[in-house]
Amino acid sequence: MKVGILGAGGIAGVMAKTIQGLADVENYAIASRDLSKAEAFAKEWGMQKAYGSYEEMLADPQVDLVYIAVPHSHHHQWTIAALNAGRNVLCEKAFAANTKQAEEMIALAEEKKLLLTEAIWTRYMPSRKIIDDIIASGAIGKVTTVASNLGYKIDMNERMVKPELAGGCLLDLTVYTLNFSSMVLGDSIKRIEASMVPTQTGVDGQDTVMIEYENGCMASMFTTMYALTDRRGLICGENGFICVQNINNPEKITVYAPDRTQYAVKEEIIPPAQITGYEYEVLACKKAIEEGRIECEEMPHAETIEIMRQMDRIREQFGIRYPFE
Repeated sequence: MKVGILGAGGIAGVMAKTIQGLADVENYAIASRDLSKAEAFAKEWGMQKAYGSYEEMLADPQVDLVYIAVPHSHHHQWTIAALNAGRNVLCEKAFAANTKQAEEMIALAEEKKLLLTEAIWTRYMPSRKIIDDIIASGAIGKVTTVASNLGYKIDMNERMVKPELAGGCLLDLTVYTLNFSSMVLGDSIKRIEASMVPTQTGVDGQDTVMIEYENGCMASMFTTMYALTDRRGLICGENGFICVQNINNPEKITVYAPDRTQYAVKEEIIPPAQITGYEYEVLACKKAIEEGRIECEEMPHAETIEIMRQMDRIREQFGIRYPFE
């Protein structure tokens, strides 16, 4: 499978490193609006093609899968362009800026019968099945509560604070905590309450989100672009709890069980070694394309739309509209 990367920023380099370590997947092409940047990228990662425009790469019939690695504000535009050019697409999270865009992207993929999936890597990682299996085993009893946080010192990054690039915590960080909650508790939501602290540019710099589910369970989330947090996830049940070290890329999963008045470690699991963690989404795309499917089972279209709807509801409470909406 030949991969073309659209956008030559930092995340594109992580994807190129990932592909370099995979068998039967090729770092084929890079597209940037700056040809010299594309050529330097191609040289670094051993790519056959370097394009000075996105359109040129999308017109290359050798590209089997396009990885969209531009800011959130441009996911819709270039996913639509890639699909219209007949290319399968792996679009970086957050999938789009809003639900309307996401629905248009997915409708076109269905019309063209092309693969389109969201690169929310935590959905594809082995750690997801590990957590699911622990819960299904009854090790912590009935789950009642999920809590998670995610924070990095990234407010100096231009794309994080510019409204015109759909900046802010929500699409970059809160999307992970929402997915973490959804993977455990599902999407039968009764109520969402959210608040934020804005940056000087007006986008959300810190978010808190609470979700109450129809079955009485609850999820609480905190994200920030101003500081590094412990990125911990807690899944609490009637007979114990699971602690996930780093919900953004789980490093260790610990199961605790009650021992009289304290909790004792029942089990510790270290997820498998990885190249970068992106390999699982790439391999899922390869498998789906080979099987003639237009979505990946790990992150189906319906789930992508659901998370986008949740983020639209949250952003409405924030009172934030992007300039292009």
